[in-house]
Amino acid sequence: MKHRIKKRKLSRCTEHRLSMLKNLSISLINHEQIITTLPKAKELRPYVEKFITIAKNKNTLHGRRLLLSRLHNNKLVVDKLLNVLASRYQDCKGGYSRVMKFSTRKGDCASMAVIELVNRDVTARGKVCDKNKEENEVAMKS
Repeated sequence: MKHRIKKRKLSRCTEHRLSMLKNLSISLINHEQIITTLPKAKELRPYVEKFITIAKNKNTLHGRRLLLSRLHNNKLVVDKLLNVLASRYQDCKGGYSRVMKFSTRKGDCASMAVIELVNRDVTARGKVCDKNKEENEVAMKS
């Protein structure tokens, strides 16, 4: 019997699975919409919703440090969570993301899904990544 087993293993060891989910959540917060496999999307939803809840309820130094420790010290993503997404979802009590079935992948027939933030900014694709690239180019020139 599978008592007290809630999560999917996704055919990965624990460290790899947690790192993958953190990376997927960083991408989702950056772009506000990503395409991935259906089991990964269903497993990713609670992670992202917990991050948005922390940003919304604990907009303090402690909340910032919690998010930094859980999102690979990515300051740009944490700033977006605290400044943009926390104010956007201030009135919502949950349900910040949605998963929609997309199609099947051509190579291995895996079921694909689109996971996106509700009330997302359509022009948000790649904004944070572009800032990263600009900072890296300035650092390389110096």
